[in-house]
Amino acid sequence: MISEVKIGDKWVGGSAPCFIVAELSANARSLQEAKDLVMAAKEAGADAVKCQTYKPSSLTIESNLPPFLITWQGVERTLFDLYKEAAMPWDWQPDLKKYAESLGLIWFSTPFDDLSLLFLSELKVPCYKIASFECNDPPFIQRVASKGKPVMISTGMATRKEIRAAIKSSRASGWPPIILKCTSSYPAPLEDANLAQISVRRIGEETIIYGVSDHTLGSIVPVVAVCLGAKVIEKHLILRRSDGGPDSGFSLEPSEFKEMVGAVRQAEVVMGQRAYKEVDSELEMRSYRRSLFAVEDIERGREFNRRNMRSIRPAGGLDPNLYDEVLGRKAACFIPRGTPLTWEMLK
Repeated sequence: MISEVKIGDKWVGGSAPCFIVAELSANARSLQEAKDLVMAAKEAGADAVKCQTYKPSSLTIESNLPPFLITWQGVERTLFDLYKEAAMPWDWQPDLKKYAESLGLIWFSTPFDDLSLLFLSELKVPCYKIASFECNDPPFIQRVASKGKPVMISTGMATRKEIRAAIKSSRASGWPPIILKCTSSYPAPLEDANLAQISVRRIGEETIIYGVSDHTLGSIVPVVAVCLGAKVIEKHLILRRSDGGPDSGFSLEPSEFKEMVGAVRQAEVVMGQRAYKEVDSELEMRSYRRSLFAVEDIERGREFNRRNMRSIRPAGGLDPNLYDEVLGRKAACFIPRGTPLTWEMLK
């Protein structure tokens, strides 16, 4: 069974090209900068742009007690303050969706609670993304999936049991789930990518659509992922890493993102199809393959033997796999040296 989902006007999975998502996340400090990122995503060849829809209070509480302190980019701060800095204002998001769609891009977002889910539902997003940190919340995943849109789920930190539970909950959407291999460290070390986990496989009886949400630097992870069967690539996009910000250290600049898209598309071309068939670029070369030739003058009635007949280049004669069948038979006519052998030349 080949699984596909419809996101906006694009099919994802099956034989469709890899669906490439530019994550805007915390990389815009103004609505105009966010729109500039959308344009950069378009110019780089992305299929979609994604945001995150939350308020700090929907993720945590305002507290400086030890459980709520985090060291991020070398600075100790509270979770609430980090999320406050990273959160994209909700009133930007309808404008961004409209702008992205005017450029032919798909826009969607990650909800983090029921209020943000309602907000995105009213915006009529074509799909939803579940962040790794919510992968272990099956009831919330089921509420998201109940909206009837495809659901992507990042699986950073998740156990196999948690992933299975998330998949089961996501089936309420009526669409095959899209499972994104993710390493939840920022940036993520290449040695922790473990991309073998996304090789296309079956869980139960139904096929899953696999992809990767990548926090490494560079393009190697997306390229390898595509070669292993990934049908979705999500990568963070920033205008300039030097601008700083919570996600700057693991985001690609526009020129880098464009290079990544190009590398992914080349990888898809290189992968090709599993069918063994002639390809146009090889057709001319087929005439230089081996075939059976007379390599000595062969008199009529003489037997073909290992001295007067060989499998050599070019083509034109009998197929080399007929060598043993021709061996020992007699020539039906005089055959000059260098003649490609045909059935008519055999008695």
